Amino acid sequence: MSTRTIAFFNNVGGVGKTTLVYHLAWKYADQGTRVIVVDLDPQANLTSSFLDESRLEPLWNGDDDFRTIHQCLRPIIRGIGDIDEPTLECFGPRLALLAGDIGLSEFEDDLSSVWPECQDGKERAFRVTSAFWRVIQRACEIHEADLALIDLGPNLGAINRAALIASDHVVVPLAADLYSLQGMANLGPKLRAWRDGWAERLKRNPARGLDLPPGRMNPLGYVVMQHSIRLDRPVQSYERWIRRIPPTFHADVMGNTEPVTHEVLDDPKCLALLKHYRSLMAMAHEARKPVFHLRSADGAIGSHFTAARNCGKDFEVLAGRILQEAERAD
Repeated sequence: MSTRTIAFFNNVGGVGKTTLVYHLAWKYADQGTRVIVVDLDPQANLTSSFLDESRLEPLWNGDDDFRTIHQCLRPIIRGIGDIDEPTLECFGPRLALLAGDIGLSEFEDDLSSVWPECQDGKERAFRVTSAFWRVIQRACEIHEADLALIDLGPNLGAINRAALIASDHVVVPLAADLYSLQGMANLGPKLRAWRDGWAERLKRNPARGLDLPPGRMNPLGYVVMQHSIRLDRPVQSYERWIRRIPPTFHADVMGNTEPVTHEVLDDPKCLALLKHYRSLMAMAHEARKPVFHLRSADGAIGSHFTAARNCGKDFEVLAGRILQEAERAD
């Protein structure tokens, strides 16, 4: 039985997606869930949130026995074998990272070329397309993980298509602005097209012993990030965009044709509205820990300490909500 995978994706950057995945991973681990985080963004920002440069340099240069996601794929990229055994960087007994790599972008061309070849029933095409999923599932076996969280880059390329095929569920992080709304409107039709396209290709798999992902890509809902009204933006502008989130999500992502009258606060697909936690995010990044782990020694005193504790409560609610929706969808 495969481990549940949840991807976090929007076709626009700068909304705090990687920060969201990082904090959720720590919160799940704090709650007793065995979780791996998977960095499938070639920019590898999630990996650099966990690891400093002194660890990243030997990791990316292959100077030790540790294998990033890209290094696990090298045999299949070079055409000399299948996926290699993943290694994990652990943070306590329950949280592990399948590290990203800026070299991952070289896999894009391979993934693009094999997509139509799956229609022709070519075995290598299926091995390449399913490589992410098979590496992730093997990593979950190694860690005995209950859950895998996948961070993706903000584009609609072949890497993200393969990453989403490897995902059971999708969470859409966004801000209340034009860019996020347009990004969400763009990704919805792609999700449906990729889901349908993979389902059709699965019928042509020639290697019956090859374990392949179902490619469910079920949209669980959205998370509104940085929802506090910014000083550099009029209140009317914020309210205008946030009112448009529910109808855009239901129409473009869910594919619903019925008109939607929900406000964000009563929309069942709104998983959370998360505050910005402005200065605390910088403090947490410096300390290489989530905001809700900050202590007085890190500079979280007085109101900062209270805000850090409130952040923990916010993520506790969100973590529970995501699992609740995933279990309902399953």
